[in-house]
Amino acid sequence: MIAATELLAGPIRVMDFRCSAGPSAKPFTEVHDAHSVSYVRKGSFGYRVRGKSHELVAGAVLVGHPGDEFMCTHEHHLCGDECLSFHFSPGFVDLVGGTRGNWRAGAVPPLPELMVLGELAQAVAGGHSDAGLDEVGLWFASRFLQVVTGREHEALAVSGRDRRRAVEVALWISAHSQEAIDLDRAAGEASLSPFHFLRLFSRALGVTPHQYLVRSRLRQAARLLAETDDAVTDVAQDVGFADLSNFVRTFHRAAGVSPRTFRQAARHGRAQDRKILQDRMASLIDDDRLIHPSNRKPSPCTTTLD
Repeated sequence: MIAATELLAGPIRVMDFRCSAGPSAKPFTEVHDAHSVSYVRKGSFGYRVRGKSHELVAGAVLVGHPGDEFMCTHEHHLCGDECLSFHFSPGFVDLVGGTRGNWRAGAVPPLPELMVLGELAQAVAGGHSDAGLDEVGLWFASRFLQVVTGREHEALAVSGRDRRRAVEVALWISAHSQEAIDLDRAAGEASLSPFHFLRLFSRALGVTPHQYLVRSRLRQAARLLAETDDAVTDVAQDVGFADLSNFVRTFHRAAGVSPRTFRQAARHGRAQDRKILQDRMASLIDDDRLIHPSNRKPSPCTTTLD
């Protein structure tokens, strides 16, 4: 039921996981053997670790800490799931830093800063970008540590029925993200009042329906920028952004670079283009907050796009 393909070996090990398990599959206990971050690129599944339950949908990140026992569940998921997983050697972890709490976050909900890099990593894995998987893995891990620093994410108690409703609507939003979707329309998909649905969705997935809509659009945009030659204006319109300036501003806030620079980094076949990504990573490694975790001061979460 689980197909695992090793795409890269070394200090950064990259695995492509594809799981076809459904509600009838019996969950079993596994153990993380390394620090890892796994980008959920498709489907959804439950993740239980250290007594907490998380619901992961496309764009979310599963965080692994060596020695931690965990269990993946598929109680109400019929479509399977796929993850691109980065496993890091102890030396690499020492380099980029991060506290024990960072690496034991369990899971991170869909956040724009990680979704756009997750899509870039997927483009590289699929052969649609000349970037190196090790380079993108370094960028992803560094960005992950920046995002989770000072962020408090506590999985709230949600019934299985409500989790199923939230996941089903999240999958629907992802499939229709280029359309105009407001709270009333999304709530209608769950047959709930807007207020009840907003509370349910946020508690189950850690983001509001609108945040997930915007982040789904950013995820689609990152893939189009990495894999096609479509103009930035066309990409913005195709994924659902009516205003180009809003798209550029939102994408830059998420990726740390403009859509155009992101595309150049994804296709750095030329030396000058390759330097874009290398310089970006170098600035992350040289940041004292990453090299010296004890010097890092918690900063407020700045990921909300509303």
